[in-house]
Amino acid sequence: MTTFASGTDTLTRDALTVLQPGFTGTTAPDWLLRRLGEGLASVGLFGRNIASSEQLAALTAQLRAERDDVLVAIDEEGGDVTRLEVRTGSSFPGNNALGAVDDVELTRDVAAELGRRLAACGVNLNWAPSADVNSNPSNPVIGVRSFGADTDLVARHTAAYVTGLQSAGVAACTKHFPGHGDTAVDSHHALPRIDVDTSVLQSRELAPFRAAIAAGTRAVMSAHILIPALDPDRPATLSPRALTQLLRGELGYDGLIVTDGMEMQAIAGTYGIERGSVLAVAAGADAICVGGGLADDETVRRLRDALVSAVRAGELPEERLAEAAERVRALARWTATAAAADAERTPDSEVGIRAARRALRTTAAEPFTPLTEPPYVAALTPVANIAVGDETPWGVAAELFRLLPGTETGSFAGEDAGGTALAAAGPRRIVAVVRDEHRHPWMASALDTLLSARPDTIVVEMGLPQATPRGALHIATHGAARVCGRAAAEVIAGA
Repeated sequence: MTTFASGTDTLTRDALTVLQPGFTGTTAPDWLLRRLGEGLASVGLFGRNIASSEQLAALTAQLRAERDDVLVAIDEEGGDVTRLEVRTGSSFPGNNALGAVDDVELTRDVAAELGRRLAACGVNLNWAPSADVNSNPSNPVIGVRSFGADTDLVARHTAAYVTGLQSAGVAACTKHFPGHGDTAVDSHHALPRIDVDTSVLQSRELAPFRAAIAAGTRAVMSAHILIPALDPDRPATLSPRALTQLLRGELGYDGLIVTDGMEMQAIAGTYGIERGSVLAVAAGADAICVGGGLADDETVRRLRDALVSAVRAGELPEERLAEAAERVRALARWTATAAAADAERTPDSEVGIRAARRALRTTAAEPFTPLTEPPYVAALTPVANIAVGDETPWGVAAELFRLLPGTETGSFAGEDAGGTALAAAGPRRIVAVVRDEHRHPWMASALDTLLSARPDTIVVEMGLPQATPRGALHIATHGAARVCGRAAAEVIAGA
């Protein structure tokens, strides 16, 4: 039964309702349960909150014991960005792998199974899929999180993903509106700027969002990016032109608009989270995502008070805040109905590995003979972006060890990576694992060193396969999920 603390006025409840905060720990802290009783309607989960599916189910049950209609959100894209399997790597390939296969039915099936697993754990809102067209191959934050660089391909797979996920009773949150694919800056660190004219914006960036809206996406996440052709002054998250005029008006979207994380430096470092949250709601956002970094009661109090004060000062219309809160409640009602309708979905535990195998692209100068002896896996490891995080394992070493016991591995980076890896490998056959070789000159140089000394080196590219394939065998996995590593290892070992 939903309860509200006595004495909590409507304005304060609405201000709490539009927040989507995070917290630390694998059980709900007392302050969070108290806020749910006062009107908080959503909670965001991250990798730090998840130890197992059983623990996650217990956590969401704990939240619903306090408020039965709470929205429990998660950033579970599958592929490189996984929270459900943060400690093991994902059972599902990410968007780029699905785009490489280009089978919309497969994309729908993958999203449906991912949604089924989330729903079984009590999660009913997923901050996915990424609908960004990765038109800039040097993009530091999107990359394999995108279905690809072709607009039509991204649009049809975005729609399929939304349909599949929501068929499992989990609301999709299509991101990052109006499109983060053409950026050279990570909005976690600074404010990206996209200098394209309106015709490019309409034909490229917006097409996947139109497809998602047509597919019935229940939520859309805004991006902290500045597009001068759209609004020369404010990033999309804070722009009425972007959220109200374009998304609501021109595109006809009437679902929930969620902001990207407000503690990201594109907002926190320019406007501050309190002012940014007020401007976002005023611009048309309905839910404020915060908690990836700031995950405590003080943050919730600060944002609640900022919204209440803005209404009382006449800076934020009370009707706009009430409208936003009602959209949150409307989504909660939809999830309750959708979850009941999907109670009997049949599991498909193998769909992820099937998709990962189909996504592989292999290139060899001569017919490849699978390995029968354990190799040395040299992982040329770049710094992970914040969205992916550095806590999730990746690569092929663990899967190769399973198939070829005795396989050894090491991680290398920097100017001397190639020489150091050669010395560590000794006489063993080398499997060099890279991630976005085209973005890291030191990585390309390390591969030069390895291939010069050991032409029989096998290369596994687990990022965007933009660099020219090379090595005795080159395997492009289109992502670094655990199943992508497994599929590559099967080819290397002939399994």
